[in-house]
Amino acid sequence: MIIKVVNKSFFNLPAFKTSGSSGLDLYANIDKSIVLKPLSRALIPTGLYVAIPEGYEGQIRARSGLALRHGITLANGVGTIDSDYRGEIGVILINLGEEEYTVNRGDRIAQLVIAKYEKIEFKEVKRLDRTEREEGGFGHTGY
Repeated sequence: MIIKVVNKSFFNLPAFKTSGSSGLDLYANIDKSIVLKPLSRALIPTGLYVAIPEGYEGQIRARSGLALRHGITLANGVGTIDSDYRGEIGVILINLGEEEYTVNRGDRIAQLVIAKYEKIEFKEVKRLDRTEREEGGFGHTGY
């Protein structure tokens, strides 16, 4: 699949790091470093603008290394880029760690995954089909 992109960043286009990678690293396209204090958040620009085909979405995901080592993750869990959005991709980082974290120009801050989705329609009913699980959730099968 080809995704059209306008690159206004200081960096090359994102690329897969390994043959099995599903995510493309996104880089902080900033002039000045940004300090994230514990529990603070900031919108980090990437300088990228994409045209995602209809039937697909862009998913912005946290980088596991940043989350594990520093508590840096995405404030919105997973960001969604809809196929009709044409603005700059921005990443909402939040510091859940105990120490300040500095985002520098060119830092890898998130990953972009392109995923296919299905359009659905709801059909309202009085009850749902029965299952073995029924309403069991939140650890009902054990920890």
